[in-house]
Amino acid sequence: MTEEKKIKEQVTTGQKLDWKKLISHKWVVRNIPFFLFLTLLAVLYIYNGHYTDKQILKIGTTEKKIRELEFEYKTVKSEVIFRSKASELIKAVEPLGLKELIVPPVLLGPIEKK
Repeated sequence: MTEEKKIKEQVTTGQKLDWKKLISHKWVVRNIPFFLFLTLLAVLYIYNGHYTDKQILKIGTTEKKIRELEFEYKTVKSEVIFRSKASELIKAVEPLGLKELIVPPVLLGPIEKK
């Protein structure tokens, strides 16, 4: 009778198991593919953890850059709005010799609607 059958009989009859026989050289050799599979799963688990950490760091730095660009956008937008006021435009074009119109513009001809 083989060792496997003896172990199965011991389990079914409720006899005390001999662990040295259960974990024998043959059993270890037969289960090498399973051990390799477990090792592969462990390596993938570790890789996934490192990859996730890198992605979280990238997301954090990207969020920081987005916040900085948002502040810069708001600053530039407020400057453009300030410079586009009529009083600021007059100050900006005064050195060029341009002045604000006092009289309204003259229309040269009737506007035709189509």
